[in-house]
Amino acid sequence: MLNKQEKKYDVVIYGASGFTGKLVLEYFVEKYADSDVSWALAGRNVVKLMEVASAHNAPQNIDIMYADGNDEASIQQLVAQSAVVLTTVGPYQIYGENLVKACAESGTGYVDLCGEPVWMHQMIEKYQASAQQSGAKIIFSCGFDSIPFDLGVFHLQEKAIKESGAPIEYVKGRVRKMQGKFSGGTAASLKATLKAAFADKTLMSVLKNPYSLAGDSVAVEQPDGDKPYFDETLNSWVAPFIMAAINTRNIHRSNMLLGHMYSNTFKYDEMLLTGPGEQGEKIAHAVASDKSLSSDSGPKPGEGPSKEERDNGFYDVMFLGKDNNDKTHIVSVSATCDPGYASTSKMLAESAICLVENYPTIAGGIYTPAPSLGNALIKRLENNAGLRFKIEA
Repeated sequence: MLNKQEKKYDVVIYGASGFTGKLVLEYFVEKYADSDVSWALAGRNVVKLMEVASAHNAPQNIDIMYADGNDEASIQQLVAQSAVVLTTVGPYQIYGENLVKACAESGTGYVDLCGEPVWMHQMIEKYQASAQQSGAKIIFSCGFDSIPFDLGVFHLQEKAIKESGAPIEYVKGRVRKMQGKFSGGTAASLKATLKAAFADKTLMSVLKNPYSLAGDSVAVEQPDGDKPYFDETLNSWVAPFIMAAINTRNIHRSNMLLGHMYSNTFKYDEMLLTGPGEQGEKIAHAVASDKSLSSDSGPKPGEGPSKEERDNGFYDVMFLGKDNNDKTHIVSVSATCDPGYASTSKMLAESAICLVENYPTIAGGIYTPAPSLGNALIKRLENNAGLRFKIEA
């Protein structure tokens, strides 16, 4: 067993009967069925979980627990047996607080797929102190939002600091190519976030603030990533990237948790490359006006692409900036599978395993991936999950 906390299970997959939860289960069956990792399943419907476990060839002796986010007693029983809880049960602002609370108070590890900045801000305010006191390590956003972006910036800054002695003060994140579908869970989370923010002006201010997760960081005016423009340095039109809203906030939190390793005047923007010329401009404006994810026609929770679609997906994200010697540094993060499902489920699973392995070395608190798992997670993702972290310049 990997377990360093004397818990019954290293990892419990909570929500394993949902679409993404099933993919996490498949990955555990493939990678860890015959390993020294002890793992189990949990959710509201034990019968359904048993059927899912059987259908996905889980070990016959796999343990299955009842747990409901609205039933505090069941959540406490889940947490009591888990070194790390891996949860896919969202929207987290509706179903997630009792689990975060229980983990923070008991010292239990936690990883999720959350891309809900308002809820994350609230959880940090409520439970950061408890997590620090108990030694709990709670890591938000361990999927496509925000691991490739958070670790991509971290990787770039480590390179620049090593070579020039100082960080890059302005980093551009540019999605060069991507094929895949956003999940119904992502759509539901976005709708719930917008509904809450429009109902409460204080929440809207949190949603609009790029430093909303970055504690007492001194605010520096950030680049405008809300409108299409022609980026002359890349000879391409760029359009707003929908995940930038959460990724930017997580990256500023990482900078804060790393002791402002990226500098106190760090700037970041994240956009989608759409190409040069009239065609690039046309695509950029079409992307900027697309509101389908937040509409009623968007994907529903539990819906997702076929295996063929997941296998044929890909993404390639570039991070670049100039150091204090005016040298341009470029790194990229890429994978050859659907970002929102196939790659996300692998990243979440490896984050949980990485947290178990490194638990004693991390102080208690609420984290983003880079300051908590950093290079250890990069190595696992390259070795196991099909991600590539490439130094290009």
